[in-house]
Amino acid sequence: MMRKMTFQISLWTAGLFVLSLGATPAGAELVHEKSVSLEMASQAAMAAVEKCRADGYKVSAAVVDRGGNLKSLLRADGAGPHTTDSSFKKAYTANSMGRPTQDFAELAVKVPAISGLRDMNDKILILGGGLPIKFDGELAGGIGVGGAPGSQFDEACAKEGLKKIGAAVDEPKK
Repeated sequence: MMRKMTFQISLWTAGLFVLSLGATPAGAELVHEKSVSLEMASQAAMAAVEKCRADGYKVSAAVVDRGGNLKSLLRADGAGPHTTDSSFKKAYTANSMGRPTQDFAELAVKVPAISGLRDMNDKILILGGGLPIKFDGELAGGIGVGGAPGSQFDEACAKEGLKKIGAAVDEPKK
């Protein structure tokens, strides 16, 4: 009788332990983040490439999701081979830092010590042409354009991508 009772208590304890493995710790919550979809990423990249093409530039445009993963990459006919890397890295940097890459390019000139950001990892590129993708103030990804003859032109094309998907287009700081 005692063995049977000990066995039942052991089973009951084991059952509670197994159930507790699936329990959520007190105060812990799932994280819900906005992130661009494949469709949005494709639309944004195409709008950016089309804007640059209309302006006479052969570029690549990349869009990353909130996690920095590549969602869309388009390289216009005739765009340089380096433009795929630069557009991805600009998109990654804008998403990772949550600000336009031009902000960091300007800051690195004013505050040389900040240039160490360039070495944070091999995906960071401190060069204008990357913009964060935000909806209602929440970061959802990044877009980067590379290949136009100046970062201001890359950024103008990236803004067209943001407009196409209804993302916030931050105005330049004054």
